[in-house]
Amino acid sequence: MSNMNDREKALENKYALDQEVMFRIEARAVKLFALSLAELASMNEEDAKVFAGSVVSSNLDEPGFSDVKRVVLPFITEKGLDMSDHMIDTQLEKFMEIAKDQILSEKK
Repeated sequence: MSNMNDREKALENKYALDQEVMFRIEARAVKLFALSLAELASMNEEDAKVFAGSVVSSNLDEPGFSDVKRVVLPFITEKGLDMSDHMIDTQLEKFMEIAKDQILSEKK
């Protein structure tokens, strides 16, 4: 029985670690995306950091990026940035790949 308990505990630990890594990847991707928007809007570095922090925080509201899009769409409109919903999704996917590479390379 001990062997089964050990295996179950190992699987639970792996799942928890995978979830933590995924959380970090998503947070990094959203931060990179927000910083790229801030750069397009010609924000200064300090304002860009504050903006990125607020966008990252918004990602905690619900699974996926719908919450992020709700926060950035008014910003995109206000700043006159030419970015469709599809372009936002594409950018988020791109930054997910970049963030994944960054986070996984940090672990080595």
